[in-house]
Amino acid sequence: MNRALRAATMGVLLLSPIALSACSAGRVTQTATQERDKVGAMAAVGDITLRMGNLEYPEGGSYEAGDDATLILAIANSSAEADTLTGITGEGFGEAVISASGAASPSTSSAPTTSPASTGGASASGELEIPARSSVFIGGDGAATISLTDLDEDMTTGQYVELVLTFENAGEVTMQVGVGTPTRALERGESFDFHHEEEGGGEHGSEESEEGAQREGGE
Repeated sequence: MNRALRAATMGVLLLSPIALSACSAGRVTQTATQERDKVGAMAAVGDITLRMGNLEYPEGGSYEAGDDATLILAIANSSAEADTLTGITGEGFGEAVISASGAASPSTSSAPTTSPASTGGASASGELEIPARSSVFIGGDGAATISLTDLDEDMTTGQYVELVLTFENAGEVTMQVGVGTPTRALERGESFDFHHEEEGGGEHGSEESEEGAQREGGE
């Protein structure tokens, strides 16, 4: 009996490290190495890195077909040489208009001449230089603005458009850009009072019971 007990104890001790190592392996989940949706889309090509890509949260909570949407994006250039965003193409909008913040009109001095028909989607007008070892912020209080004009259909948070951004040196990169979330907490509407409904039903039910009892007594 003692031998059997000792053997069982040794078995438990030998298996314990394996069980512990299995538990510790599960502590680092897959989502621990992933960015959450609220940080926006990310992509990279050559020395160019794109981060925080999304469409500005629309007034009223959704865009309607025909509306323009403002792109929010950060572009980082790790190269020792400047690069230039020369064009944006995609589906679901008229064109992407690139302009410097405060400019009266988009810069079109070296704009691409491709048309929406030839690219199978939208075209871009204007260019944007990305200085060497610097970042450029687009939208909000950034140094530039990119507007996606004439949306094809209604859009709200959770829906995306696919953009192809072309850089003079780094080349092309594709990213899916979704409609952003509100930057502040939205006010909630008046909630439904279930308790009041239950109380009303209870009173009504008790009245019916009393009437039934009176009828049974009369009979």
